[in-house]
Amino acid sequence: MGDVRIITDSACDLPHEQIESRGIIVVPLTIRFGDEEFTDGVDLSSDEFWKRCSASKQLPETAAPSPGAFQAAYERAAAEGASGVVAISLSSGLSATFQSAKLGAEAVAGTIEVRVVDSRTVTAAQGLLALDAAVFAATGASVDEVAAHAERRTGDAGLVGTLDTLEHLIKGGRVGGAKALVGSLLSVKPLLTVKDGLVAEDGRQRTRARALELLATRAEAAAPFDWVAVGGGDAKDIDVVLDRIASIDTVHPLIVTEIGPVVGTHGGPGIIGICWLKRAAT
Repeated sequence: MGDVRIITDSACDLPHEQIESRGIIVVPLTIRFGDEEFTDGVDLSSDEFWKRCSASKQLPETAAPSPGAFQAAYERAAAEGASGVVAISLSSGLSATFQSAKLGAEAVAGTIEVRVVDSRTVTAAQGLLALDAAVFAATGASVDEVAAHAERRTGDAGLVGTLDTLEHLIKGGRVGGAKALVGSLLSVKPLLTVKDGLVAEDGRQRTRARALELLATRAEAAAPFDWVAVGGGDAKDIDVVLDRIASIDTVHPLIVTEIGPVVGTHGGPGIIGICWLKRAAT
């Protein structure tokens, strides 16, 4: 493969078939339950993660990949014949992953051209940026052209999600602009988004049903899309959202995915999100 390869990290929450069909390389984050450490997607699947969450008294924690993990991914891309790499990381405001990707790139400076793009987002919004970049790279674009395309598209990425519990978000310290929620924990079902690379509140509802309805309404207001994905983590009612936005205006078919350990650690069971890339201006 002489093309530019896309590399991202395991916060991307993309289905395996999308990763494999586009030749995307995923660098895993680390998930810890107390003293036990797991490599996301390698020795801990999403299913196993959610089972552990419900069985464990300790909340999980996440750690960014090492620069060496990114270096190994870049070297793999070079060994497989890539002409260059564009790495799209989860938001630098939420994790040290972006910094690791940059340091890994410095280590391979003489081996392969690497450009690192801060997605300024997370979960499938980050994943859709990687997918979109992979489709663009397949046209034969140069590494700089693919990186510029991905940077430009970060402004088209959006997401809205709702949580069933705030426990994980508060204990994980990732509340960002959603701090105001902490004082009103009663029966609030918050809507969250990512603004300027940080988690921010996007409304709140008293019931789960209303939160899911508002989720769909927010997504419809942001359409039309090139890409849209709906993700759930241990969420039994994801079909409610899928049915509600079944006819949403999108170029590529709607992607249904599972929210994995990285985002699940902070969102907790019952998390549902809608992620998108807005229709590119022609």
